[in-house]
Amino acid sequence: MFFVVSKVAGFFAVPSNLIALLGVAGLCLLLRRRLRAGLLLLVASTALLAIAGFSPLGNVLLLTLTERFPQWQSAEAPDGIIILGGAIDSEASAARDSVELDASAERILTMLRLARRYSRARIVFSGGSGNLFLGSVSEAPIAAELLDEFGVERDRVVLEEASRTTAENATRLRAMLAPKPGEHWLLVTSAFHMPRAIGAFRKAGFDVEAYPVDWRTRGWVDARVPFDRLSSGLARTDVALHEWGGLVIYWLTGRSSDLFPAPR
Repeated sequence: MFFVVSKVAGFFAVPSNLIALLGVAGLCLLLRRRLRAGLLLLVASTALLAIAGFSPLGNVLLLTLTERFPQWQSAEAPDGIIILGGAIDSEASAARDSVELDASAERILTMLRLARRYSRARIVFSGGSGNLFLGSVSEAPIAAELLDEFGVERDRVVLEEASRTTAENATRLRAMLAPKPGEHWLLVTSAFHMPRAIGAFRKAGFDVEAYPVDWRTRGWVDARVPFDRLSSGLARTDVALHEWGGLVIYWLTGRSSDLFPAPR
């Protein structure tokens, strides 16, 4: 039930969806000859579209998330490396019989790099299907094919292919891996998603070290740079506000250790 509710709420938490619905509502009011209310909604949707699409708002919102956890630096080799799904378009991959990656492809590239760098570490990929309407094609088997292709031994690989949310990633992996005291586990996910992921793993009692990737900005210098394309700024704002909404919902429903988890 939480998965369905989160997907429906997530649709309305995306700024571009809300702005479009606001504009549609304005048009409907105009057609019903409610001119003042209709024009007000149309002006509001146009203004919000320009602000979200051209201003640095999306970068500012994203940077508050991505800069929360710094790049991982340690001389000690990890015992295991966990990669969260969300970087493979599983439906397109199955339809095309090839690996189709999305905007978070750095998660997969990092998985392959770390698997080669730390040849004794266990490689754990966690990702089912997060699609509410299309077929439930899991990401995990596709990731396993990639690991096979790049020569990673199968006895090092652990697949978890039932999780549909970050909270399920954490609870299922805690039960599956049963991490021992003193073990060092890396958690690889997008930098903007890392606070929510760390909060979910801490709540599940799984102590992991953040390995953020997929930063999408150069740093705080981008907080003052406007976008030259409406679609670029709108996409950035969508990602950031969706993640902020996820943080609030996870905290309110007891699926995260903190509202805005930070490094220890």
